Amino acid sequence: MEAVVRIALLTVLLFASTVKCQEAVLHISNGSIEKEYCLVYNQSWTPLSKSLDAAVQLSVVNLTSTVLCANSSAIDPDLVRGKALVVMRGECNFSQKALIAQSLGAATLLVASNKYLVTPSANESEYDKVHIPLALMRYRDFLEAQQRFGNGMQVKLYAPPYSKIDPSIAVIFLISVITITLGGYWSGANERERQSGGESRGGESKADSGDIFLYSPFKVVIFVAMMCGMLVLMYFFYNILGMLENRTRSSLLLRKCLFLLTICVVFVSLVCLVYIIIAIFCIASASALFGCLDAVMEILGCCHGRFSVRNWNLSLRSLLLAAVCITIAVVWAVYRNEDRWIWILQDLLGIAFCLNFLKTISLSNFKICVILLSLLLIYDVFFVFITPFFTKNGVSIMVQVALGPDASGEKTQGNMVEVPAEPQAPSEKLPVVMRVPRFSALTQNLCGLQFSILGYGDIIVPGLLVAYCSRFDVWINSTKKIYFVSCCIAYMLGMILTFVVMLLSGMGQPALLYLVPFTVITSAVVAACRGEIKQFWAGTTYEREDLMDA
Repeated sequence: MEAVVRIALLTVLLFASTVKCQEAVLHISNGSIEKEYCLVYNQSWTPLSKSLDAAVQLSVVNLTSTVLCANSSAIDPDLVRGKALVVMRGECNFSQKALIAQSLGAATLLVASNKYLVTPSANESEYDKVHIPLALMRYRDFLEAQQRFGNGMQVKLYAPPYSKIDPSIAVIFLISVITITLGGYWSGANERERQSGGESRGGESKADSGDIFLYSPFKVVIFVAMMCGMLVLMYFFYNILGMLENRTRSSLLLRKCLFLLTICVVFVSLVCLVYIIIAIFCIASASALFGCLDAVMEILGCCHGRFSVRNWNLSLRSLLLAAVCITIAVVWAVYRNEDRWIWILQDLLGIAFCLNFLKTISLSNFKICVILLSLLLIYDVFFVFITPFFTKNGVSIMVQVALGPDASGEKTQGNMVEVPAEPQAPSEKLPVVMRVPRFSALTQNLCGLQFSILGYGDIIVPGLLVAYCSRFDVWINSTKKIYFVSCCIAYMLGMILTFVVMLLSGMGQPALLYLVPFTVITSAVVAACRGEIKQFWAGTTYEREDLMDA
């Protein structure tokens, strides 16, 4: 059961970070008051000014009663010449609307939308024909602006540059490096305690309590296959409901009933599966956080008081920590869809979960490490780079499951964005990523918070090798911890390369594509240079005998 739980929580193991560089600002004023609203535009089609001062101020002409697809002769050119024209979205493509507005002499075209604000695009041949700025805005924003400013609205359109190198990347980097370093060190400390003969009640080694060993290549293959199955299953559940809703309904009563019944069954299955995973995460992360805090307080020597209740010998420290950890997990569960601050608790629980995983799961030798990491590298690359060719919306299965049903903004390599035109009910997302908001966009983020994210798997998967290196240092009595230190440095370099490639390509990267070669090759080179490659590959006799006894 424990293995199934861990597989369920590790189905989405990907780093993905994309900068939404197609969002702009609509500044509206009437001389006395002013306010800014969200715009979505295409920077390769209609570039905008980079600052408010450089933007041209225009009067607004409200033509939201038309979609501006035909019959432009009914519009007086003198009414719109040199002004910002606002029309409704629909019936024809954006380039056709822009060409008509341009022929009328409009200086800017704003398309009001009741649907998602998507990055406006057209055929390459049509881009050169349009010479006026074109952007989409929420229709509800326009109605609010009309009510606030009246008919004397003056607008400016500008797109403040967002630095791709955001401080949130540094936070993500520190989280990953610190977690993997502490997890590896903790695993080595447990191994040192086990070798020193520290035993708990019943003769069981305290360091071994609850440990899980992966020592069979066949079990590793089964483990990865189950992860693939879980990932595809989650993707299927996320999409099947939408597919059913878009199908043409039959006029036959029986088929309607079957259709509605199918929708109900799929919906209930999806809700149950997602909430079960969320509940498992709450229990597992609260338990992991308890273990981490308990270890810290043990080192500090805090709260050793004990008391008895009806012959039960209780620890004051354990009760306090349990109350704190359960409270944190419950608060996260209740407010998990509140983006502005809940990411702090999710990251805290995620760090604890990863630390506990690295401390608990042990790979018996370097051979198992190579097999597991290589299979997960292939798994990561396939579900990130290959699956978009098979999905209808062009979104990878990995990103779809990690970010939830609203991950459509990742399509076309992260260069397209979608912003809801109306307030949306929050969709459930699996808690499998570290999330840090982009700090450079906090003050100007009118279209919704943007996050840099890091999948738990990009910490746990290479972290298993780091933990093995830490234990191997204990086995060979390495005072300088050469394997552990070198593997941590390799992980840092792999993360840096991941960020560099991500920033240069403008799209999220499967981090294991860089982390696995860096850590595996570095560990092998260190072992070869020290003449310990055979021992490093096969593990120690002590470890193998222990596994046989288990």
